[in-house]
This record gives sequence, structure tokens and C-alpha cells, in this order.
Amino acid sequence: MCNRKASQFKTAPSTKRKPKSAMGESIEPAFIQALEHRPNNQEDTAQLPETIPTIDLSLLNSPAEPSRLEGLVKEIGRVCKEWGFFQVVNHGVPSKVRQRMEKAAKEFYDHPLEEKMKVKRDAENPMGYHDSEHTKNVRDWKEVFDFFSKEPAVIPASEDPDDQELRTVNNRWPQYPPEFREVCKEYSAEVEKLAYTVLGLVSLSLGLPADRLNKYFTHQLSFTRLNHYPPCPAPDLALGVGRHKDAGAITVLAQDEVGGLEVRRKSDGKWFPIKPTPDAYIINIGNCMQVWSNDELWSAEHRVVVNSEEERFSMPFFFFPSHYVGIKPLEELVNNHNSPNYKEYNWGKFFASRNRSDYSKRQIENIQIDQFKLSN
Repeated sequence: MCNRKASQFKTAPSTKRKPKSAMGESIEPAFIQALEHRPNNQEDTAQLPETIPTIDLSLLNSPAEPSRLEGLVKEIGRVCKEWGFFQVVNHGVPSKVRQRMEKAAKEFYDHPLEEKMKVKRDAENPMGYHDSEHTKNVRDWKEVFDFFSKEPAVIPASEDPDDQELRTVNNRWPQYPPEFREVCKEYSAEVEKLAYTVLGLVSLSLGLPADRLNKYFTHQLSFTRLNHYPPCPAPDLALGVGRHKDAGAITVLAQDEVGGLEVRRKSDGKWFPIKPTPDAYIINIGNCMQVWSNDELWSAEHRVVVNSEEERFSMPFFFFPSHYVGIKPLEELVNNHNSPNYKEYNWGKFFASRNRSDYSKRQIENIQIDQFKLSN
């Protein structure tokens, strides 16, 4: 694999005041993680190799005995409670569709920065190209291209809870590569099918009908992100993406063979890497699902480490509800003995707030579901 040098990820001139990497090079301070969150922190890194569970979905493609389906549902429920992350194989997404998307993404990032900046996102339209995203107010070592699955999308004009104005937003498509838009839409449609499949299995694992949550996605704000992580001169100081939990319902991720995704294990809080599996998709539970399940399911914290030698690509599909959906524990899962753990919040406003905080650095941390936690 070639090592692209992205001009927007310039290293700063070396000075005595700036932290140095092990390679003797320095990076801009905006990228540098606090000491306790750097990837070489041995105290919070798992020492033993471990892999997240892998689930085979092949039995969904043919008539199966009820007992086998029941076993699959039970396994889905277990890993969603214990890990919040798992991989799926025999998932039904055509390999050729994924390969076309990977090829188009690489071709897009091969273009000069000036060409990519023609479709740069801004504070008003969260879709398009961006090279200065922040996670927990630290700049990520990556560049991204985002596009809504359904367009036009309707989103709140602001995060202000009293502002009822809505905005209609369309994707920003580059002129090159010429087939980019078509390939993106094809890929997004296939991965969305997988997201609905997983959504149904997760619903069944909670003792609910498979289609119980479908109505929340009628006018979904789901989007696909094409991540590019260039080689980093100081991978011991920076992260491709800082520690975070996904805000939506479910994330469906395709990653290349380089690897870099790490998950914080629920049982002991240690970080461990997710080894790439050819043609598999990584599934993780998001905040919405944790709230709907009233903390029965786990939205795990994760991050992306970078390296100094190889670039990395990944393609997450974020399965997001409609802007008008109120997120709260499902009524079927709360009772006198299991009271709700969260007060209701509006998804559109949550989305708007997260978008603004990802776009640029703020004085406060971005919105989290813990802010809606109830004291029972």
C-alpha cells in the first residue's frame, strides 16, 4: 500500500516547547492527547490478545429450525450486554459492492486537497469532506467524507431546544471520481439492509417483536462515513479518533487489513484491538440502543490508533433515527421493579449538538447520554 502524504496533516516545526515523538518529530498541539489517554498507556491496555465475538448470519438466508434462530438471538443478546461489539460474517452484503466502495474512497482521497475542499462540510451542512474533526475537543488524525443515506434529510436548524426551525440538507458530491455518487448510494443501501437485520435480532433478544424499532427510522438521519487515516509522525501522542461512544442505534463498520480500532472492555476497562477479519462487518451498539433497552445493552467506548508507516481506511454506517424521535427507555422494558434510567431527549437536537461539537473545538465536552440519566 502506498503512503499518502495529506498536506492538511502537516507537522509543526520542531521547538523545545513541543512534545516529541519517539521518531524525533513533532506534531501540532491540537492533535496531542492528554497523557492518560495516549495509546501507549500500559496501565489501561489489555496485555493478553482477545477478539470480539464473531456471529454467523448464514442461517437467516435459508429456512432454519426455530431452535437455531433462538440460539442466534440469545447469542446476539449476550454479546450486546457483555461487549457491545461483535463481528458478523455471511451477512449478505455483496463483496463486489464493498470493493467498489473501497476503490472509490481511495480514489477520492488521492485527489489534491484543493479538489476535496470543493465539497467541504460546514457548520450548517454536516455532510461532505472534513479534515479537522474533534473528539472530546482534541483534533483527530484523519480526514472524512460523510453522506446521508436518504436525501434530502430534514434536521433541526440548531441545537437550541426552543428553536423549532427545520432545515433541508442535501449531500455534497465531488465531481471526481465520476462514479462516486452512484457507488456510495449502492453501498449505503446494502449496508442499511444489514443494519435493519441486526436491529431486528437485537429487538428479539430484548423479548420484543423484530420490527418494534423500525418506526423510529422512517425519516432516518443515517449516514455513511469514509475515513482515511494518513501515516502519523507521532502515533504515541495522537489518535485517529479519540475515545468515544457512538450516539446512534447501531454502527456497521467495514475496516481494511491495517487495523487500528480498539474497544474498551466492559469487564475491566482495558483497551484491546479488534483484529481485521476479511469480508466481516463490525457491529456496535450505540447510545440510543442503550437508552431504549434501559441499560440492558451496552454502548462501548472505542478509539482508533494510528501508525507511522501505513495509511488506514474504514467505512462506518451510522444507523440514526428520524429527527423527531424522542429517545427514552421502551415502555415494555420498564415497570415498578425496573424504573426508567433516563429522561427523554430529542434525537434531532442531540444530533445537532454533536455535529457542532465534532466540527470544531468547544470550551465544554459534547453532549452525552449521561446528562439525561435519572437518579433512581
